[in-house]
Amino acid sequence: MHRYVVAFMTHPDLLEPGPMAASPIGPDAAALFDLPRAAADCRIVVAMSGGVDSSVVAALAAASGAEVIGITLQLYDYGAATGRKGACCAGDDIRDARAVADRLGIAHYVFDHESAFREEVVEQFADEYLAGRTPVPCIRCNMGPKFTDLFRMARELGADCLATGHYVRRMMTAEGAQLHRAFDPARDQSYFLYGTTDAQLDYLRFPLGGMPKPQVRELAEAAGLRNAAKPDSQDICFVPDGNYAAIVTKVRPEGAAPGNIVHAASGAVLGQHKGIVHFTVGQRKGLEIGGQPEPLYVIGLDGAAREVRVGPKRMLAVHAARVKETNRIGPLPEGPLTAKVRSMAQPVPVTLEGSLGDGGAVTIRFAAPEYGVAPGQAAVIYAGDRVIGGGWIDSTEKVTA
Repeated sequence: MHRYVVAFMTHPDLLEPGPMAASPIGPDAAALFDLPRAAADCRIVVAMSGGVDSSVVAALAAASGAEVIGITLQLYDYGAATGRKGACCAGDDIRDARAVADRLGIAHYVFDHESAFREEVVEQFADEYLAGRTPVPCIRCNMGPKFTDLFRMARELGADCLATGHYVRRMMTAEGAQLHRAFDPARDQSYFLYGTTDAQLDYLRFPLGGMPKPQVRELAEAAGLRNAAKPDSQDICFVPDGNYAAIVTKVRPEGAAPGNIVHAASGAVLGQHKGIVHFTVGQRKGLEIGGQPEPLYVIGLDGAAREVRVGPKRMLAVHAARVKETNRIGPLPEGPLTAKVRSMAQPVPVTLEGSLGDGGAVTIRFAAPEYGVAPGQAAVIYAGDRVIGGGWIDSTEKVTA
């Protein structure tokens, strides 16, 4: 890893007294943003959620010498979520973003996008659970209110680029910009950005993609940012205390309707549940159906019948998945491909059948049986560290042996 030095001295009157610590991040701040001309002639828009990551991006942008504008989208107001540590884009987080912008001496604007967020993310999140699928609202948010609206605003403001605090890397090649996994695998967020278009990637900048998280916190402390020690966001940002079922039933009360827990092989009714919103494919805990001869897992969910179907772990194995609404970033390379079918999963070898991209559908075939593949989740395709694209898992083909 290269070691460089950046000093946050764009607005010295706003820094804490005393010398600043050197930080290994880049030959100069401007280089992190791949600006098209001299920094003094450029404008950078920074998406500021109120967390430490986007705050450090704003500080780096300010240190570059470019004009910087911070934008925060107020996305939700769900009671306890607005004050929960580690949330984003609401309540205390907006105040933190404002305080960081004031300290850096940059312009900062807050836009109310709660209605769009509710319709495009929260309600769809609830509807997916009711249909028996397992949604990924962070991807929907990135593909919808966040990137779509932020891009429009940044371009209207005449910005040369839009910078975010995501942990991914944008790599320039002769064929254009590519999206790669982060330097720090523990912080990599590439799974959530597979829907990025080529045009968006040309405009986006991810200054933190080559840094480990401790280094980012050191930069925040060096810049005197009030949120340097702020906890990272956890779970789903708009869900207080991780209780997503409470949000689903608040938006769609029918999600609490009871139903049967059925053995997927025999069809026998093993018990009752208090709403399918409490279950996801691959889940073992919380079934409350003791006395079975072997451990049982959620094999599938039938939203229309309100059935939770369970079975032994071997029934979770699939050898293929049908993926719809696909996006491709750049050309499809030759050579081996891998796929992640959950955000925390490791990429596994796959082959593709069909044409990836342009909203079409493909079939992903796994080199070995894969477990816990849930409709509603995203399948993201990689070639080494490069993100090729992905789509939404629509259905799976079970291993029948």
